[in-house]
Amino acid sequence: MINMIRECEEHGYYRARSCPECGGRGKFIMSDEEMKKLGKTTAGILRHFPDKYGLDMDDRGWVELEHYVKSLRNRQKRFHWLRKYHVEALVSTDPKDRYQLEDGYIRATYGHSVEVDLDLPTEDIPETLYLPTTEKEADLLLESGVKPSDRAYVHLSGTYESAVEAGAVRSENPVILKVDAEQALDEGETIMRAGKEVYISKEIAPEYLSKNEEQPTQEEIDEYTEERERAKDKEG
Repeated sequence: MINMIRECEEHGYYRARSCPECGGRGKFIMSDEEMKKLGKTTAGILRHFPDKYGLDMDDRGWVELEHYVKSLRNRQKRFHWLRKYHVEALVSTDPKDRYQLEDGYIRATYGHSVEVDLDLPTEDIPETLYLPTTEKEADLLLESGVKPSDRAYVHLSGTYESAVEAGAVRSENPVILKVDAEQALDEGETIMRAGKEVYISKEIAPEYLSKNEEQPTQEEIDEYTEERERAKDKEG
């Protein structure tokens, strides 16, 4: 499937052969391969290693977009074509809302291993969230709660389905825990919305956790695994 980025004069950037709003052809912005390479590189830099590219990241995870583009273009010859509008197109069409652009700055909204103090929306948090884990870890988390390990925040899923999808990446037999977000928020805990189906928190205490009644079948796991493999060829 062709998943290039184009720009419609009336409706903006989109990932398809033609504009989903008006059906127009639009202006070519990036090929599948260019989008994929830029997406992976952008996620890596903004989440894990801004210092390697000489970027000054503030406490909230922001780096200057113009500096980011120049640094990437200068340090990797394969991005000699890169301009700010390419990054803007990548961000505005990202299906998972992994990035933000604001006032000439860019940041990742989740997935950080570098220390950041994100200030993301705290409104409209679902009453129940979900946490995928492994059979080995499930009992420990239910007893002790969840704290970040290799990331700056605990990552939660907005739906059972998205939790199964995320869990299938980590384990052949994921276990889905249920998070009582309503109670946690009522008792003063902070949960932020970081993406379309991703929510983050500094930690989740054990009293807000329970094992979800519904658990994924092998058929569901296989389906999400296959979907993820197909998505690798489509997304940046």
